[in-house]
Amino acid sequence: MKKSQQSVWQRIPPLSYWYFLGAFLFFTGVAIFALRANNLQAIRLRDQVLAVDEQNGDVEAALKELREYVYAHMNTDLSSGTGVQQPVQLKYRYERLVAAEKARVEQVNSNIYTAAQAHCEALYPASTSGGPRVPCIEQYVAENGAKEQPIPDALYKFDFEPPRWSPDLAGWSLVLAGIFFVLFVFRFITQRWARFTIRQD
Repeated sequence: MKKSQQSVWQRIPPLSYWYFLGAFLFFTGVAIFALRANNLQAIRLRDQVLAVDEQNGDVEAALKELREYVYAHMNTDLSSGTGVQQPVQLKYRYERLVAAEKARVEQVNSNIYTAAQAHCEALYPASTSGGPRVPCIEQYVAENGAKEQPIPDALYKFDFEPPRWSPDLAGWSLVLAGIFFVLFVFRFITQRWARFTIRQD
């Protein structure tokens, strides 16, 4: 039984290293294609976020879709590589937040001015134009008035870090390409060594 099994294995020709090289090149090509597709999809989702922001739509839903995709796929880094600015900046949300902050300050200061007039009229009921009531109002507003606060970056700037490897078409293609490359190198060396030993004999 063992002899018959050995004879069967002896009849099966060993795979040439060219098969492994071909498989390596094939899966490398698939990996390059898949990595490119991952990046293009991430760019499309980012552009979708920016478009929704411009239309004042559901930005949170668009951001969630982009975030989940980036976290699940490799080669989806949207940064320019300079590190100067984050890849997703919601320009129109920022402008709306600035406008809202300006309106808030104007409303607060309007109420403060009214309160300042009442306060200073009570202090200087007989004051006329040019009297102490005007400086009193100015001082009251300066001490109690609101000032515009800077908009926190976290409200309109976003950056998502992709994984170094992901279990998708790109990731598994890279794994298979690596395996077949190792097999190619191993088979190439063993086949050359076998030929060398045969010549030596």
